[in-house]
Amino acid sequence: MDIFSIILMGLVVLAIAIILFIILAFNGLVTKKVRIDNAWSQIDVQLKRRYDLIPNLVESVKGYAKHEKELFENVTKARAATASGQTVGEKAKADSMLSGTLKSLFAVAENYPQLRANENFKMLQEELSNTENKIAYSRQFYNDSVLEYNTSIQTIPTNIVAGITGFASREFFKTEGSERENVKVQF
Repeated sequence: MDIFSIILMGLVVLAIAIILFIILAFNGLVTKKVRIDNAWSQIDVQLKRRYDLIPNLVESVKGYAKHEKELFENVTKARAATASGQTVGEKAKADSMLSGTLKSLFAVAENYPQLRANENFKMLQEELSNTENKIAYSRQFYNDSVLEYNTSIQTIPTNIVAGITGFASREFFKTEGSERENVKVQF
């Protein structure tokens, strides 16, 4: 074997290694991107579940708190806003607004002992609480997936493949406004 054949074989092996790296990096990025899309759909599933529970909860409270008309209108508006949000930021803002109105709804419910003792209301409140926990978990999973993906597209060497193939960073799900403030507990 002459030197030319050895160099040629070395270049072929190097080319194959580079092609394999590109394929593996690309597939890894696609997998992480799909994981983010799945995590986002899980958030949507839980938001839809909450969206469906809220009218039942509002109707339960309405019977006891007829004079709280503005609160019910705010809950309805916030619920509608969650359905209309398209981007992560829009959904986060609408979710924050809805969480605030739900806190007000439960505060009103505290003023009605008969309502708090109502089994239907208790069941709805528990379902909503479970759903809120699932939403929190889904948000965390989504953000973890975005973190892993964004880190991959920004670190060497996968950032080269990401740049060439057009992978762009994704937005984190963030809380807005009042959800960041300390909760005041009074007895």
